[in-house]
Amino acid sequence: MTTSKFELVRNPFGRLVLTTTEGHVHEGVAPVRAFPVQAPDDGIALVSTDGKEVGWIDRIEDLPAAIGALVREELGGREFMPEISRINSVTSFATPCTWSVATDRGDTEFVLRGEEDIRRLTVDTLLISDIHGIHYLIRDVRELDKHSKKILDRFL
Repeated sequence: MTTSKFELVRNPFGRLVLTTTEGHVHEGVAPVRAFPVQAPDDGIALVSTDGKEVGWIDRIEDLPAAIGALVREELGGREFMPEISRINSVTSFATPCTWSVATDRGDTEFVLRGEEDIRRLTVDTLLISDIHGIHYLIRDVRELDKHSKKILDRFL
């Protein structure tokens, strides 16, 4: 696919409005990443309020700066996936247990329900779901410190 030609603005109510080259206006569109972990800035669909794709973006970098900023801002407001940089401690090596971690959004604690809530996306990328359904990403296990790797190995 190639990036659709369109104009994108925010209306006075804060909703994104997409206007196609054919003149079709779609109010309340939302960007949705096709590959949120492996390629977060590539392959973004613009979907209407009824869930239909009305536009496509191959790469955010290819957009005009103002439109790219709107898309990034909207994605940032809709998505919440902290990236774990260190595992400080766990309350137990049996589940459920509470993990204390450092993320790109600050230190936090969450409850891991079971080992099945740690999913391997690639050889080095993990997605961890807490008891409330919040997803935490470990982009590259190899970049974790020795202490974090030791704790993680107990659950894998």
